[in-house]
Amino acid sequence: MAKNKNQKVKINKQSIRSNKSKKAYKVRNWSEYNESLKQRGSIEVWINEESLKNWKAKPSLKPGAQAIYSDLAIQVTLQFGKVFHQKLRQTEGLIQSVFKQMAINLPIPDYSTLSRRSGIITVKVPKESKKGEKMIIVVDSTGLKVFGEGEWKVRQHGYSKRRTWRKAHLGITPDGEIRMALLTENDVADCEVIAGLLNQEKSDIDSLAGDGSYDKEIVYTACQNKKIKNILIPPQKNAKIKQHGNLKAERHPRDENLRQIRKIGRKQWKETVGFHIRSLGETAMFRFKTILGDKLNARKFENQITEFLISASILNRMTALGMPDSYAVS
Repeated sequence: MAKNKNQKVKINKQSIRSNKSKKAYKVRNWSEYNESLKQRGSIEVWINEESLKNWKAKPSLKPGAQAIYSDLAIQVTLQFGKVFHQKLRQTEGLIQSVFKQMAINLPIPDYSTLSRRSGIITVKVPKESKKGEKMIIVVDSTGLKVFGEGEWKVRQHGYSKRRTWRKAHLGITPDGEIRMALLTENDVADCEVIAGLLNQEKSDIDSLAGDGSYDKEIVYTACQNKKIKNILIPPQKNAKIKQHGNLKAERHPRDENLRQIRKIGRKQWKETVGFHIRSLGETAMFRFKTILGDKLNARKFENQITEFLISASILNRMTALGMPDSYAVS
């Protein structure tokens, strides 16, 4: 009996899902990682003895009003509020309560002082020493909402004209540590900031990986100035060799990548050079937005930069506490 044309063919959805399912992973160091997760909520991690000792600002020996709080005190207070997802006024009240419970007799910066000082302080993102190591850097970018709108409002009524974004650029190592961080306007291309990112790293960089948006001459020039040996950026599919082999000039790294791709194929090239490490950049962005949110609370751009750098320093502190050591089980 012939089947009706309109009759739907049943598909085994379970078999399709199993084919498309990702690899399952298990964590080797669950005990240590579980302890580090608990430490992220410890007050002693975010307010330590060193910060309390340097809480008050040193005299500037200049005429005029003297600052009461050091830059470290402002940074610690803002960092504490960011960890526990509090706005400036609530952060002021939270610190007052914590200091009262800990019997700490120190003045607390009010919310207006936090707002004013956050635009002028210099935030240093803590980094571990990488001397003697072959450093691999993965660069990527993502958008952070400023005057963000909830997904429900966007679906029901669409985007408004006030919808504004900032672009967060990060350079990380395979272990998840942020080595470079830069916040720009949303119309700044990834390739335009690569030199500024690389200048933040004082140690030698052996390899740099990025997606196709970094396939620009300005990026290769910045990498060559930094003496990076391996530039793992896939050339465009219609790319052409600039400097042919019969020229005496030094071969361009992009041309070398292109020659290998033509010889073994793009997919095999990515596996051979280890390009898939670039996915760690997306993982870092996911961690950033999951732990600290996908929007900036500050309104002024200079304050947004400080807020972003404080978020980066928080993630590095959490990374230093402990990260999962996982392995594939299927």
